Amino acid sequence: MIPQDRHVPERLLLVRHGQTTWNLQRRLQGQLDSPLTDDGIAQANAMAARLAQIGIGTICSSPLGRALHTAEIIAGRIGVDVIEVPELAELHHGDLAGMTWDEIDQKHPGAREERAANRWGWSFPGGESYAQARARARKALSSCGWASAGLPLLVSHEMIGRMLRAELRGLDAAGALSLRHPHGVVFEIERGAERML
Repeated sequence: MIPQDRHVPERLLLVRHGQTTWNLQRRLQGQLDSPLTDDGIAQANAMAARLAQIGIGTICSSPLGRALHTAEIIAGRIGVDVIEVPELAELHHGDLAGMTWDEIDQKHPGAREERAANRWGWSFPGGESYAQARARARKALSSCGWASAGLPLLVSHEMIGRMLRAELRGLDAAGALSLRHPHGVVFEIERGAERML
């Protein structure tokens, strides 16, 4: 069911940060960080060009560096303020942050299998689960609704982005986990309907 919170925007845009060095290395970032690559900066500039004439009033961004850098590139092009919203940060990957899955298999044997058996409820050791992050996504949407002047653009991450989109579209756990958000893609979500710009 679509949230009934009157402060959740009826229409918003959502982007994922540009590609990072750890994305290329297939390292889990979670709430750690790595810089945008040259391609990631180009993706942010391309999204900025696409969004320049849409009438965005405010950019709400995850406080993590890769998202903030992306948000600042877009804000510089369209001339709006960036507001940091802590709840837009990526899922907390806890002890597994900064590792590849091969490294995780060596240092945390069985973690991959446990996660596969219950992707929704499984928490990263020392971190959080998708189920926990969904509540955070709901709070992020309300925070952005309060903070935004006009049409908001949310700059976030793939995993928490799934939860944001699921919340806005009324998707269940399986529907939420099936979502993907490649770099450079802009989603527009209005009254539960989603399209790529």
